[in-house]
Amino acid sequence: MMLKRLCRAASIAFCLAGGASPSLAGDEIPVISRQITDFRIGSSETKFGSLEFLGGLEMVSSRALFGSLSSIRFREDQKHFIVVLDTGQWLTGSIERDAKGGLSGLSGVEIIPMKNRAGRRLEGKGHMDAEGLALDGDRILVSFEQAHRVDVYPDPGFAESRAIATLPILIPRKMLDDNRGIETITVAPASSPLRGGVVVVSERGLDSEGNRMAAILSGPLKGLFALARDGSFDVTDGAFLPDGDLLLLERRFNMAEGIGMRLRRIKGADIRPGAVVTGELLLEGNFNSQIDNMEGLDAFQAADGTTHIILVSDDNHSILQRNLMLEFRLSDSRMLRAASD
Repeated sequence: MMLKRLCRAASIAFCLAGGASPSLAGDEIPVISRQITDFRIGSSETKFGSLEFLGGLEMVSSRALFGSLSSIRFREDQKHFIVVLDTGQWLTGSIERDAKGGLSGLSGVEIIPMKNRAGRRLEGKGHMDAEGLALDGDRILVSFEQAHRVDVYPDPGFAESRAIATLPILIPRKMLDDNRGIETITVAPASSPLRGGVVVVSERGLDSEGNRMAAILSGPLKGLFALARDGSFDVTDGAFLPDGDLLLLERRFNMAEGIGMRLRRIKGADIRPGAVVTGELLLEGNFNSQIDNMEGLDAFQAADGTTHIILVSDDNHSILQRNLMLEFRLSDSRMLRAASD
């Protein structure tokens, strides 16, 4: 099965190579999508505990900059989205759905270079390695690794603007590896104990006990906490659920153990300064699943009160990897109660 994937990727890349070119700001990017109907390869199973797999997309483009998706956030219409690429680009667009409501493609995709606080667009990843993204009222927060920081952009106007401020990250920089920095930034619901606080989680910034460092950057519970490390998985993104729980995406990607992903749910009440949180494992995937280098996650509440979770992967611009978008529905009693309150 893996060989078939590689052959398909190579074939698509060969067909598109003739048109490969860098994108220009404001140009619409052509994206070809193939629907994914199964999460477990060769199985029609769709229910995985409280999660139901709704479908997904495998995406390619003739434009060289398409790929390296690091974090995704949806607008309130649950259709339009913003993505940051770890090459220092904004990617915007919208999802399309088929007659049954499943993901069918992307439209209106544009890629625009990000600007730093000096207003410069920098080539390469050394200073603009964007990894995390959060929408916070009239501002957009972006976390960067290598040059570890959280920059603030105005919303609307983020794509044309320089970064207008930088937030203190609280986590000591000496505890952040160059390529294992702040992968996750998200904003808690205003009704939660964190009162709209900004939360960051490091990919592999470890404390003296080997736990991943995390921080609440604002609000009444401002301070450091940690996520208990479990095996060789690293946190790559996260989003708060409407009830105040934190959903985290974890990724394993190494030669010894192979590819893997996990979804973990942390109780909102457990997140406080000095805490070491563990959470509940919701889903795990490996080579037998439709996954790749899973990097981005967002969650939104649908009209029926259930929460939809969308994951995206980072292909590292490699012919051996894929750009994926996967959608799940979380349907448990806690979420339904929150919707009715």
